[in-house]
Amino acid sequence: MSQATYTLAQLADQVGGRVHGDGNIAIRGLNTLQDAIDGELSFLANPAYQKYLNSTQASAVIVTEDQLDGVPGAALIHTNPYLAYAQLSHLWEWQFEAQQGSKHATAHIAASAQVAASATIEAGAVVQAGAVIEDDAWVGANTVVGEHSHVGKATHLHAQVAIYHGVTVGKRCIVHSGAVIGSDGFGFAPNQGAWHKIAQIGGVVIGDDVEIGANTAIDRGALDNTVIEQGVKLDNHIQIAHNVRIGAHTAMAAGCKIAGSTTIGKHCIFGGASGVAGHLTVADHVHLTAMTMVIKSLNEPGVYSSGTGVQPNAKWRKSIARLRQLDQLAGRVKKLEQTVKQPREDQND
Repeated sequence: MSQATYTLAQLADQVGGRVHGDGNIAIRGLNTLQDAIDGELSFLANPAYQKYLNSTQASAVIVTEDQLDGVPGAALIHTNPYLAYAQLSHLWEWQFEAQQGSKHATAHIAASAQVAASATIEAGAVVQAGAVIEDDAWVGANTVVGEHSHVGKATHLHAQVAIYHGVTVGKRCIVHSGAVIGSDGFGFAPNQGAWHKIAQIGGVVIGDDVEIGANTAIDRGALDNTVIEQGVKLDNHIQIAHNVRIGAHTAMAAGCKIAGSTTIGKHCIFGGASGVAGHLTVADHVHLTAMTMVIKSLNEPGVYSSGTGVQPNAKWRKSIARLRQLDQLAGRVKKLEQTVKQPREDQND
């Protein structure tokens, strides 16, 4: 990690903030309120951590104007402390040792591939026939870019990423190790007890500024393309099936599974291990809490849940036992309702 040092005033200028106190304080890194030491900058983005504000050892803290009264020392005042933290974090980001624009001697680049002079191809990487690697793109060690695939400007493919044939990855994307883009969708036709494979002849199109987590898989389309629109953020171990479309700036936490031919709207947030069945539509601005299972289309924005909260095992066993009796109980209630005599009209006069 970079050990660069900046003054608090310089950092404020970077994010359009304002300094409270000594702007010449030297800042060498970022840390949490609880763990920060002298020379580090922290931030308050969650009210749950307000209690650590007075005791933090950070040299300065990023806060809003309203939070300033609780700060014992210097501060960087910003309307959105979490955003300011996110922007400043890149100042101390890991710097790769490989030289920008280098092509390692052990990389294999097909003669018909088009690789920009400023693109970096690391050891053992393979760029197959007809592939295009744009300016400032980075292809990590042992990563494969398949035939006629396209990697956009300033996109970073980390080590051991598999990009199959006919895949388009936009500009400024980040794809983490183990991700597989363009593998066959799960398409089989049943006949007399056997499964017959359906050729997956579509592709995958990924927009600009998309991040794809480690070991996430995005299947190619059966006929049309699987589409991940701009600004989408996918965590680790996510499965996106064939012909799914995910709307711009949607974020999915680890373990989400989206079945085939489902359309997810824009600006959605899916909690970890959520799932959506196939051939459904999810509206814009839908928030699924963790472990939610969607089995019908959601046509209105809002927060949806289906998982039950944690409870002691003994109580959970009783709850499950009662849940299994609900159908029988509903039948008994219906039968009782049918046997209840309605008041006679003359009694209502």
